[in-house]
Amino acid sequence: MTSQKYPLESLFGRILSPFEDFLRRTAAGGIVLVVATVAALALATWLGDARIHHAWERTLGITQGTFHLDLTLHEWVNDALMAVFFLLVGLELKREILVGELSSLKDAAFPVIAALGGMVMPACIYATINAGTPTEAGWGIPMATDIAFSVGLLVLLGDRVPRSLIIFLTALAIADDLGAVLVIALFYTDQLDIPALRASGALFVLLILFNRGGVRHPLPYALVGAMLWFYVLVSGVHATIAGVLLALTIPARGAYSPEQFEKRIAELHKALQADREDTATPDDPLQNHRMTSIAEATEKVAAAVQSPLRRFEHFLTPWVAFVIIPIFALANAGIDLSDVAWSDAFSNKATLGVMLGLFIGKFAGISIFSAIAVWAGLGRLPVGVQWRHVFGAAWLSGIGFTMSLFISQLAFADPEALDQAKLGILVGSCASAVAGFAWLWLTHRMEKR
Repeated sequence: MTSQKYPLESLFGRILSPFEDFLRRTAAGGIVLVVATVAALALATWLGDARIHHAWERTLGITQGTFHLDLTLHEWVNDALMAVFFLLVGLELKREILVGELSSLKDAAFPVIAALGGMVMPACIYATINAGTPTEAGWGIPMATDIAFSVGLLVLLGDRVPRSLIIFLTALAIADDLGAVLVIALFYTDQLDIPALRASGALFVLLILFNRGGVRHPLPYALVGAMLWFYVLVSGVHATIAGVLLALTIPARGAYSPEQFEKRIAELHKALQADREDTATPDDPLQNHRMTSIAEATEKVAAAVQSPLRRFEHFLTPWVAFVIIPIFALANAGIDLSDVAWSDAFSNKATLGVMLGLFIGKFAGISIFSAIAVWAGLGRLPVGVQWRHVFGAAWLSGIGFTMSLFISQLAFADPEALDQAKLGILVGSCASAVAGFAWLWLTHRMEKR
């Protein structure tokens, strides 16, 4: 009677699927990222670039016996905190390949080919504009898509876009992230330290042995993962790659199979019933230690049947969305807008290359490669998605904020070139966001007429 009048949904809230939970956090994370970016721009304009730069270049070291590591605050953010961001990217990528949109070759082909176009075309536009200039190394900057902003805007459109379009753009952005990781590893890597690289390889093998040996507790992975991060940092390969390598070794299957879980739960339930029927023992977990033990065992069994990969991802997502990415934006997105010569800004080749790469290159690359994929029979449009939806998603993919800022830090050591790239990222991303959102909104209204 009570359950009919007050259903569980109204009492406890709707139980979200993992993907719906991801979307909700992504949309909220995008809002926090906007606030952090505005704050970074305001602080840089108010205090000046020099003071902000000086604050982030202060050194923070760790000393333990003979071990000593000195990094600036800016390096701790870009090399350490962002390694956690790349760990989450790696977990999302692994999940998508195992059970998501990238698990089926036919379904994966469409977003992967689209993502490839969205990487190649912007890089070509930037390289053409900046060929032979000191800023030609920044060709990787407009290749990336910011999943928090792009998917977050789609979520805000609600039922004006099909749910399968959100899944498509998520898969595209994750494939895009994989491309960005490869670009960073292959083209934005310093001179290699071979002994450190060998140590990194040995630690990676150890993590694989943990996985194959049935280790499911997070502590061994965290400890060895921290060591892997240090040796990758020393090796000359960018330290954030350690996050992706660690993600690949996190087990996708729980320690218990569903059958084992069901059997063990039945045993614990039987034990609990027997304990409650025993009149000699109190029917209160606070006084009955056996009942407490059964409850604790049930909790452990429930944890053992869950995927460690999913548990890691669920734990990291709010920290990345609401702490790490906003801190990254504060450390990297600031430009003294009062010092920008707007009349000359858009004639600067680095700014122009990034801006056009994101705004034009992303749209053209994704649209053209998507059409080729369907025409050649290599991929298919998701159910319920029309070409107008694909074009809108292509515009939104031009929001390259987080990853573009990150690659710009690797591409340019010159502060002036870095600021020029940042300006291109901000303008190109904002233009893409407005174009994509407006396109999907207006085409939906026209279709309803």
